[in-house]
Amino acid sequence: MRMRRTTKARGRAAVTVLTAVMALAVAGCGDDGGDKGEDGADARSSKKPAAQHGEAKNRAREPASDGIGEMEGPDGTAIALTSAVRDKGGFVTVNGTLTNRGSRPFNAIHWSSKETEMKSRSSVSGASLVDQASKKRYLVLRDTDGECLCSTGLTNVKPNETRPVFAQFPAPPDDVTEVDFQLPAMPSVHIKISG
Repeated sequence: MRMRRTTKARGRAAVTVLTAVMALAVAGCGDDGGDKGEDGADARSSKKPAAQHGEAKNRAREPASDGIGEMEGPDGTAIALTSAVRDKGGFVTVNGTLTNRGSRPFNAIHWSSKETEMKSRSSVSGASLVDQASKKRYLVLRDTDGECLCSTGLTNVKPNETRPVFAQFPAPPDDVTEVDFQLPAMPSVHIKISG
């Protein structure tokens, strides 16, 4: 009984923290600040009307020539996925690069799993691979201590800073070569598994 109350209390605390983070993110969205777009042009001249602006905030993009997919999320965060490799041991390792294109330091607290046992709260432990055809979801693997086999310690990522990221999953059957990579608060992106 006491364990159930503790779990509920932790769940409520997590919801409270997530609500506060979302409120701060929404409050930060209002500053136009004369940002420059990716091509160096003034972003204000090409912005969509306010009703459509939020829809374009989180999106999957065409990958760069050396990548397999890219996703853009809140506060100027972006992840460029570079590979998804099937290992003979029955794993798939997804690699990529996190870039903070925003104007404030970024902490990946909303990308972590909701598991209360996780040690790192700033990780990509909430990532998953989804096989749409078979309707199966593959979660990030855990080590014997319960820690994710993924990038952790993603705190204080400064503006214009990049960091490598990875996540390891159980491999789908060999005939599954395409899956969706999903991360909380980010759009999913369709990727191909090699190897």
